Amino acid sequence: MKQRVRYTHSKDGTALAWARSGGGPVMVKASNWLTHLEYDLESPVWSHWMRFFADHFDFVRFDERGCGLSEQQVEDLSFERWIEDLEAVVAAAEIDQPMILLGISQGAAAVVTYAARHPERVSQIILYGGYAQGWKCRGDPQGARLYDSIADIIEVAWDQENPVFRELFTKRFIPAASEEQISWFNMLCRKTLSSKMASRLVDARADVDVTVLLDQVKAPTLILNCDRDEVVPLSQGKVLAGGIPNAEFVELESRNHIVLKH
Repeated sequence: MKQRVRYTHSKDGTALAWARSGGGPVMVKASNWLTHLEYDLESPVWSHWMRFFADHFDFVRFDERGCGLSEQQVEDLSFERWIEDLEAVVAAAEIDQPMILLGISQGAAAVVTYAARHPERVSQIILYGGYAQGWKCRGDPQGARLYDSIADIIEVAWDQENPVFRELFTKRFIPAASEEQISWFNMLCRKTLSSKMASRLVDARADVDVTVLLDQVKAPTLILNCDRDEVVPLSQGKVLAGGIPNAEFVELESRNHIVLKH
C-alpha cells in the first residue's frame, strides 16, 4: 500500500499530518483514537482497514491533534477544534466533489457535525463504533467513574516499560485479540502520544453531545456497532440511528471495539 503523507495547519495553527492513498470515489476519515499514519500500515489491528479502503476509494485520513505524526504539544483539544481540523484536511486535499465521510468511534461526532454544517459537501456517511454522546453525557454514573479512573491511571502509568497499565486500555478495545495484536497495540500507545496527552484526550471525549444535530444530517448514512463493545455501548449506535433520518443500522457480533481481520 502506497500513501503520500503531507502536512497542513488547522485554523488555530496546529500542524496536522494527513495521508492519501488509493483511487476511486473520495472517502475522508475523521480522526479517531488511536492512530499513526505510518505504523497503521503494518499494524495487525488496523492494516486490513487501511488496505480495504485504499483498494476501493481515494482515501484521505489524518492523525488527530496531539497524536501520531500531527503536532503533539497542543493546548486546545476542544470539540470545535475537531471540526476545524477535519475542515482543514478536506481543504488541503482540494476535494471538489461531494465525498463519503467515515467516522470511527469519536470520529462519528465530528462527521455528524461536519455533515450538518456542510450538507452539500457530503454524498454518503459511514459511522462505525460511533457515539453521539461522550462518556459524561450518557446518564451512566458508573461508566463515567470508570473513565475518570482510566484517565488517572493513563496519566501516571502510560509511559512505563511494563505494559500492564496500557493493557488495561488495550484489552477494552480488543478483548478478543491475539497476543500479537495486543502487544502491537500496547507498543502503538507508547509510540503515538505521551501519557499526559493520552489522559487529556480521554477527558476531551467526555462532554461531547451532538444529539441536537442528528436530524440535520441529510446524506444516506450507514451505522455499524458491535453488540458487546466495551468502549462504546451498543445503545449509542441506536441513538445515532434513531436521530439521523433514514439511517441504516447494522449490529455486528463482536466484543471488540475495532473489528479485527479474522
